[in-house]
Amino acid sequence: MAFNDLLLQVGGAGRFQQIQVTLVVLPLLLMASHNTLQNFTAAVPTHHCRPPADTNLSKDRELDAWLPRDGQGRPESCLRFTSPQRGLPFPNGTETNGTGATEPCAHGWIYDNSTFPSTIVMEWDLVCSRRALRQLAQSLYMVGVLLGAMIFGHLADRLGRRKVLILNYLQTAVSGTCAAFAPNFPVYCAFRLLSGMSLAGISLNCMTLNVEWMPIHTRACVGTLIGYVYSLGQFLLAGVAYAVPHWRYLQLLVSVPFFAFFIYSWFFIESARWYSSSGRLDLTLKALQRVAWINGKREEGASLSMEVLRASLQKELTLGKGQASAVELLRCPALRRLFLCLSMLWFATSFAYYGLVMDLQGFGVSIYLIQVIFGAVDLPAKLVGFLVINSMGRRPAQMASLLLAGVCILINGVVPQDQSIVRTSLAVLGKGCLAASFNCIFLYTGELYPTVIRQTGLGMGSTLARVGSIVSPLVSMTAEIYPSVPLFIYGAVPVAASAATAFLPETLGQPLPDTVQDVEDRWASTQRQQGLSPGHTSRLGGKRRQQRQERKQMVPLQASAQAKDGL
Repeated sequence: MAFNDLLLQVGGAGRFQQIQVTLVVLPLLLMASHNTLQNFTAAVPTHHCRPPADTNLSKDRELDAWLPRDGQGRPESCLRFTSPQRGLPFPNGTETNGTGATEPCAHGWIYDNSTFPSTIVMEWDLVCSRRALRQLAQSLYMVGVLLGAMIFGHLADRLGRRKVLILNYLQTAVSGTCAAFAPNFPVYCAFRLLSGMSLAGISLNCMTLNVEWMPIHTRACVGTLIGYVYSLGQFLLAGVAYAVPHWRYLQLLVSVPFFAFFIYSWFFIESARWYSSSGRLDLTLKALQRVAWINGKREEGASLSMEVLRASLQKELTLGKGQASAVELLRCPALRRLFLCLSMLWFATSFAYYGLVMDLQGFGVSIYLIQVIFGAVDLPAKLVGFLVINSMGRRPAQMASLLLAGVCILINGVVPQDQSIVRTSLAVLGKGCLAASFNCIFLYTGELYPTVIRQTGLGMGSTLARVGSIVSPLVSMTAEIYPSVPLFIYGAVPVAASAATAFLPETLGQPLPDTVQDVEDRWASTQRQQGLSPGHTSRLGGKRRQQRQERKQMVPLQASAQAKDGL
């Protein structure tokens, strides 16, 4: 593993790393806004049926003559009288005075625009019989994130991190801006789906490009920085949404800056580690020398040559392969173990996280205040997570964050409904733990997978996370059975998934693996440290003979890939 030494030779975490990391993480401020944007653009204001056009809306009594009341004395949201109930005392319950028949709203709705002057719910009447369409818009956005994780994760391993990032910035800018001018709901959903795809690519490539340019001792700092930027983005969303409550202006405001990100992303330097794993030593040399020049290490950069790189990266050139696919995650035993365990962690974290953060109006307080509280809890949670990651390791941090989050949500399920302060506090604590879990899983996954398939592995992990975010709203429907059932499910899943961390190796202080063989060597080292015999190790992963056969099958594939890349 000589690549870390090459990074230290050309400046380590020097001026180049500081500039590029800053520019790469800056778009994450607005990515956080896009992920939970629908809490504001699709907020549901108080509403009731609109009476016929000849009704004098300025006279409250004439308007009230059309509106039945619910059990709490409020106007029904989805029903109106078939004819005005003039001259009758207004009922104080669900009764309509025994004379007025009701019908669904035939002339649309009147919305309370005191908090939200315009939302997609108000513009396209996504209430009553059409209320499911509101969730459809968010689900389609998450479907886009799922597709983007699969597509752009694979493309980044084939084409490089930089090219995919440039494409993603442009796609986010164009699709987000078009969504702000969408003439109807289907067009809006289509552009939101495209935005979700590109934002997934930005999220994955941001972490990978930064981690691959940083020395070992700084990777946890970079992962934590990315997490904090995302948390600051939640504060930013609350402030921007409060200042710009109109949904079209808000959508436009969080999308247009991506045009600027697209312009300056052309100055990014591609990952030299990805170049080397693809067999492009000439481009590897140019990238390292350019970084050395920016970091003020011109002599060290000039001392590098093709011969030096061949000698230093002999192992990568011998065992690495230029192209990789998701099939490799299941073909190789070592990668298969990683894939299965990490899939459970990604799914559980996202499943519980979006179960909490996408129902801000359900807390009964100001939606802007709860957005700020949810963003604020991330700051101490991620700080504690960072300290645990750096001192105790990635594995205990991942296990503790998921386990504690699940316990908080489960306790919340048995707390009485009238204890709103206790319930909100537990939800905030659980959300903070899940945010720390997200922070850790991004870093942990990037350190576990080898360079040749790292982006594909991150993409598949993010795909499972999106599956969790898509399934999460469906679980909320179980509240019709019993109000606490969703919380029991949201809590049980992360508790169960936390056990998967016991089967993963620790990466604290370890160099990034470049090849599949590096992963297998790390796994064998972990088994020896745990005192397991070779026979027991083989039984955990399958029969030893089958492992060897599968390992041999990888050699021709690697050789074929190397030949295609001109190695």
